[in-house]
Amino acid sequence: MFQKLGFLVVVVSVALPAWSGTAYGAVSGAISGYVRDGSGAPQMGAVVEVLGSAAHALKVFTDDRGFYSVASLLPGTYSVKVSAPSFLPTLREKIGVRAGAKLMVNVTLTTLFEAIQLVPLRGPVDDDDWKWTLRSVSNRPILRVLEDGTTVVAQSGESAADHDLKGVLTFMAGSPGQGFGSPDMSAGFALERSLLSSGTVRLNGNLGYGADGQHIPAAVLRTSYTNRFNGVFEPSVAITALRLNSPNLNTMPGATLQALSVTSSDRIVLGDKLEMKLGSELQTIQFMGRVHAFKPFGSADLHITPSTVLEYQYASSVPNMGLEDRSGEGRLGDGRFDSASSDLSETAPRMSITGFSPAVERAHHQEVSISQRIGKNNVQVAFYSDSFVDPVLTGVGEMTAESGDVLPDVYSGTFSVQGNDFSTRGMRVVLQRKLYSDLTATLDYAYGGVLDLSRPDVQLQDAREWIRAERRQAVAAKFSGTVPKAKTYWIASYRYTGGRTLTPVDLFNGSAGQSDPYLNLFIRQPIPASFLAGHMEILMDLRNLLAQGYVPVMGRDGRTLYLVQSARSVRGGVAFSF
Repeated sequence: MFQKLGFLVVVVSVALPAWSGTAYGAVSGAISGYVRDGSGAPQMGAVVEVLGSAAHALKVFTDDRGFYSVASLLPGTYSVKVSAPSFLPTLREKIGVRAGAKLMVNVTLTTLFEAIQLVPLRGPVDDDDWKWTLRSVSNRPILRVLEDGTTVVAQSGESAADHDLKGVLTFMAGSPGQGFGSPDMSAGFALERSLLSSGTVRLNGNLGYGADGQHIPAAVLRTSYTNRFNGVFEPSVAITALRLNSPNLNTMPGATLQALSVTSSDRIVLGDKLEMKLGSELQTIQFMGRVHAFKPFGSADLHITPSTVLEYQYASSVPNMGLEDRSGEGRLGDGRFDSASSDLSETAPRMSITGFSPAVERAHHQEVSISQRIGKNNVQVAFYSDSFVDPVLTGVGEMTAESGDVLPDVYSGTFSVQGNDFSTRGMRVVLQRKLYSDLTATLDYAYGGVLDLSRPDVQLQDAREWIRAERRQAVAAKFSGTVPKAKTYWIASYRYTGGRTLTPVDLFNGSAGQSDPYLNLFIRQPIPASFLAGHMEILMDLRNLLAQGYVPVMGRDGRTLYLVQSARSVRGGVAFSF
């Protein structure tokens, strides 16, 4: 009897630890990842501490690949602290571990010098080949796939090293030639500050004034707040106030454009397959009367594979194209911080007048695209449908507002007139290839509808009778890169349209192939300035250098005027980051 009891005790004592270990392993989780520096080099021997609700911390060290792993974690919320010699400590908080889950938390360490640089130069680790296809979701961690095939589901803030405060001050000379509201000179500013661990507040604006100093300065001020919840929801709200000068102080005294808009949006990430962005802008405009505009927008991205994305977009206003887009960071107005604040004319509503009555351009855009990454190549095929009500056309020449149908710009020598409503369907094919680490080439082909003047040299006041919707093709080539030693960032593009047009083909193009019509050049040159605490850059923005695509019309006084896709403009300035 005692022998059997003793045998049973021995069996239970041997089996119980094994059984308990198996059961414990079934409910425990793990956190692992790679530790690298800003250039992507793995950091061996870095100390990784996993802090939880328990009184003690779990500590491990990275191997020669910069890899670490902490297993046997009970379900709960943890923080990961990484420290290494010559680097600032990095802390990732609120990492939820579920039963049986294995999370990948990659960390990028920064030095004190890198933390001071508010606009760091992009290194190899920052080259994200998918930014051109997913403009609205470029900050999404799941899009980062390491060379070894590891998918990153959580990571430190690589994009900005999560600085608490950033600032930019920009001075630009030269009108952008976009029509009403484009000043000769402007001073822009942008501030961004992180709140707690998940919120960001941004304040940016622009003050424009003429060289003669006789006109009341124009101004735009925008403030926004963005928050992130558990990596799933990212709501944001923005308020923009804008004031533009009267188009003609003599003919239309006091006709100042004032606009106030409220924009709200939410980005929702569902696992690693689906991401959505929904939002709207409510705008009220005071200009020779009161006009209201409601502009919803949204997108849905389905990640079929890590290299294939199916996307649907809806927009109700032509996207802005300011200097921040020339930096290569996108153009969908998602509020990302950059080295140049928005221009006044490209922030303002697109306005025209007929019989001294104001009208705001209203547009609707739907697009379905599929993007594929093949080695160093990115390919996108898109089909879109657009409709425009009261479209705004740009003209070149000295004009006044006495006719009540022309909205002149007081600085750039351009004017805005109203075109005919039209709808169109079209397609786009984009091929982008990274030729070298500092040189990228992009080809863009687009086919769709445009507005054309069927009879040239007509009177401007009669032009609308001869404006027709036509089908056109456009081909664009764009090269961008960085000069290695000088660190000069540049973009050169040429976009050719087959046939005469008054509006560009594919106005809503937000892909990497987007470019202004004809020959354009953008240069951003960092300047060493040891006496400054921040960073200084020289900016140059040249559009339609050869003045191509000018369609002649006749003014009331017999002088020749031109309707254009894009007016030639030369702009330059400096930007200070601090």
